[in-house]
Amino acid sequence: MQLGLRIAKRLGVFSVSLLGASLLIFAITQALPGDVAQVLLGTDATPEAVAQLRAQLGLDRPWLVQYLDWIGGILTGDFGVSHLSGDAVVSLLLPRLAVTMWLVGFAMFGSLLLAVPAGMIAALKRRSWQGILVSASAQVGMAIPVFWGGILAVVIFAVWLRWLPANGYVPLTQNPASWAAHLVLPVLTLSAVQAAVLIRYVRSAFVEVLNEDYYRTARSIGWTPMRALFRHGLRNVAISLVTVLGLQVSSVLVGAIVIESVFSLPGLGSLLMTAVAQRDLLVVQGTVMFLVLAVLAISALVDFSYLLIDPRQRTGREA
Repeated sequence: MQLGLRIAKRLGVFSVSLLGASLLIFAITQALPGDVAQVLLGTDATPEAVAQLRAQLGLDRPWLVQYLDWIGGILTGDFGVSHLSGDAVVSLLLPRLAVTMWLVGFAMFGSLLLAVPAGMIAALKRRSWQGILVSASAQVGMAIPVFWGGILAVVIFAVWLRWLPANGYVPLTQNPASWAAHLVLPVLTLSAVQAAVLIRYVRSAFVEVLNEDYYRTARSIGWTPMRALFRHGLRNVAISLVTVLGLQVSSVLVGAIVIESVFSLPGLGSLLMTAVAQRDLLVVQGTVMFLVLAVLAISALVDFSYLLIDPRQRTGREA
């Protein structure tokens, strides 16, 4: 019963957050300067022609009516139709979704591969030059903007060394080797920036484990510091790590949008930028809403993962 109530509470928070986000997205997009009808007809169009087109597109209706129509469509999987191309917004999102999801998924995985061992070293060697070097590198990585890191990666690995392509994208089904080669630099850039943030939290969590009795016991029976820390400390660090990952999902998605611009990847970021420039409101609203939905869904999964990682969460005790 306690577990069911906790799950129901989290689902309620998810639903309320999604509703609030939809209201905010709609209000902001409606406040954007410009008029899609004017964009479609050109600067030489008469006010009468613009007004007629706005009526045809339904843009002259009250905002509340437009919002209810939009959110009602989303609940049935209909994100609307682009005013400029006439294509369904979903048909524009899905081909680009794969690019962004590959980028975000590999970046999150890569950041963990970098942050966990680096954080362990920084904790175990915190009083030696190795630990100081790892911590200093993480601080520098946090200070580097993701777009600057992408440009630096292009200059080094694509221009100077000529190891990897500087930009573009090839679908996985067309050429797997070329697909992987075009993703290496953007994934590496985004992983490095994200890992710099995670290393601090991993280090702090492992430093606490070093002071626990179970770690000292493992060391007393002959285990190496690294083995004892990895075997007994990783599960205890998992909750803190999962929490940080959940909080960083939004920043990773924002970073992915920036990286897509740097490396000319045809993902959701480039679609969003183009739609904003052309004031294609339904595409803007649909893309942002989809990104918000992804962030909230991942945050909900993070909350549910606590129930698996920490048994105290399932019994309702304080962690």
